[in-house]
Amino acid sequence: MKWIIALLLALAIFGGAALFSYKIFIRPEMVMRAEKRAGVAPLPTPDVGRPEFEAAKKLKEEAKLTEARAALTGFIQKYPSGPHVGEAQDLLGEVNTSILLSDYPSPEKEEYIVRSGDVLARVAQKLKSTPELIMRTNNLSSTMLRIGQKLLVSHPDFSVLIQRDAKWLYLLDHQQFFKRYRILEEKLPGKAPAKINTRVAEIMAWKNGKRIGIGSREFLNSTRWIRLAAPGYVIYSEPDDSHQILDVPPPPEGIGLAATDVEELSSLVNTRTAVTVVE
Repeated sequence: MKWIIALLLALAIFGGAALFSYKIFIRPEMVMRAEKRAGVAPLPTPDVGRPEFEAAKKLKEEAKLTEARAALTGFIQKYPSGPHVGEAQDLLGEVNTSILLSDYPSPEKEEYIVRSGDVLARVAQKLKSTPELIMRTNNLSSTMLRIGQKLLVSHPDFSVLIQRDAKWLYLLDHQQFFKRYRILEEKLPGKAPAKINTRVAEIMAWKNGKRIGIGSREFLNSTRWIRLAAPGYVIYSEPDDSHQILDVPPPPEGIGLAATDVEELSSLVNTRTAVTVVE
């Protein structure tokens, strides 16, 4: 009888020790190994840049465009991989075009007074700008100028970077971010090289299925294409909310953007604009 009691007491002691060891040593080790196999969820990263982003957004809403431009540029440089960088780029693009394509005062614009004999194309060439950029900046409805008229003229140095895999077209000014445009469709010839360095060859405008001239009355309401010097590379218009019916079907090869974006882009680039296409 005594040996049975001794056996039960030993089982209780060693069983308790075993349970204690399991809870303290074995179970935590098993949990740790299971977490390693499953992959432990990383701790959420603090959104430290959000207050600065919201402050920059408020400046834009208050139409303080030059201040908003500086704040958004600084934000993107400070948080290049942050959760709001895409939104900041889109806002900065809106601010940049709002400043450039209006009479909003900014340091990069100079005032030009129209003289006798001036025509828009000659003024644009002399000031290293484009006729349509001058028209849009000064809200002109025609190419006609009058003596003594004051024009605001900018001197951007645009280049284009097309990222095919990411589906973005970036417009750069003096190699700095200006605006980005979403690529909607891509139909490139054959096996496209990993990288192409080319340039804008011509701005094309269509009305009722026919090519029209840049200086014509119908140009402002036309469907735009931008032909690059590389064969088969055309930036063409796709229908959007503002251009539901286009004046010409898409080409067999090229890169499609929203018609509003191509219309805007065609007013900013010219035949001196360098273009780089990468995968």
